[in-house]
Amino acid sequence: MAEPSVTFFGPIDTLIGPHIEYVLIALVLANFVTRKLANDRHRRQAAEGGAEALSRHPAHVATSWLLVIGSLYYLTLHHHSGVVLSTLVLTTFLADFFEFEARKVEAREENPIERPKGAITAAFVTLLYAAYVSLFFLVQPVWSSVV
Repeated sequence: MAEPSVTFFGPIDTLIGPHIEYVLIALVLANFVTRKLANDRHRRQAAEGGAEALSRHPAHVATSWLLVIGSLYYLTLHHHSGVVLSTLVLTTFLADFFEFEARKVEAREENPIERPKGAITAAFVTLLYAAYVSLFFLVQPVWSSVV
């Protein structure tokens, strides 16, 4: 990606700005790991204490918020791809919110706790776009010859 011409955040733009795509893909991957940890924890909590025992996993909440903040920061650097990535990240964030509530309903009705399929799908699409943005240099020669 081209270097941004305007810096809104001074030192942050200098330190993180050139590497923000890699930071974002690392956060998306970390979010997948914490999503798995959170789902395992929800299953244990539901088995031990029902719906009232379910709580959000702090690591997953942290990676989700860092991903939202990072994508909004990316929006200040690269407007077009930032809008797309921010939209995908916010979709994932909202899907996580509603999937947690769905897990509480499953625990309340004593159904088995399922995987958060909607949030996983949204996160996977986010991962695909973050990988495209950050790893485009790998396919650029082929892409340039086609386009």
